[in-house]
Amino acid sequence: MGQKIHPSGFRIGITELHRSSWFSKMQGYPIIIEEDYKIRSYIENKLNKAGIAKVHINRKLDQTEINIHTARPGIILGKSGSGIEVIRNEITKKLKITNKIRLNIIEVTEPDREAKLLAQWIAQQLEKRIAFRRALRQGIQKAQKANIAGIKIQISGRLNGAEIARKEWAREGRVPLQTLKAYIDYSYTQANTIYGILGIKIWLFKDTKIKTSYK
Repeated sequence: MGQKIHPSGFRIGITELHRSSWFSKMQGYPIIIEEDYKIRSYIENKLNKAGIAKVHINRKLDQTEINIHTARPGIILGKSGSGIEVIRNEITKKLKITNKIRLNIIEVTEPDREAKLLAQWIAQQLEKRIAFRRALRQGIQKAQKANIAGIKIQISGRLNGAEIARKEWAREGRVPLQTLKAYIDYSYTQANTIYGILGIKIWLFKDTKIKTSYK
C-alpha cells in the first residue's frame, strides 16, 4: 500500500517543501500554475545538458525568483556569466511573463546523491544500448560511493528488446517508504531506446532530518 502514493507529495510539510512558494486569489491561481509549468518545462528542455536537479520558484509581489539547482553551473553561466541574462530574456519574451525575473544558480556538489541526476545517468546508459542489469548495478554503486543509506531502482519496459514488457528492480540498504520522517528523494524519467520507451524510477533514502528550507 505504501507504494501507491508519490513519495515526495506524501512528505510535504515534514521532510519535503513545496517546489513553488506563492499565494494567489482563486481567479489567478490557474494562471500562475500554468506559468510555473511553462518555466520548469522551458528550463529543463533548454538546459537538458546542464544536469538540472531541482527548480524552485518563489513569487514576491511583482518578482519571480527561480532557484536552479544544477551539477554543471558553467553550462548555464556561459562566458563571462552572460548565459543568465539570455535565459532571463527568453523566459520573459517567449512565456510572456510580466513579473521581474531573478535567476539564482545553485551548484549541486554531490550529483550522485540526487535521484533525478542519477535517473538521467541511467537513462543515458540505456540509450547507449548498455544492458539494463549492468546499468542497475552501476547506478547502485554510484549511490553507495556517495554514502547513501539506501537506494531502490526500478526499470520497466521492453528490457533488452524482449517482446513482452516487464519490470526489474534492485535495492541496497534501507528504503523506508512508509516512514514519514525518512527523507526519500524520488525521481522518474524515461529512456528512449530503439525498442521503445523504458521507465526508470529511483528512490534514495538520505537521512531522517526534517527539512526547514530550500537551501
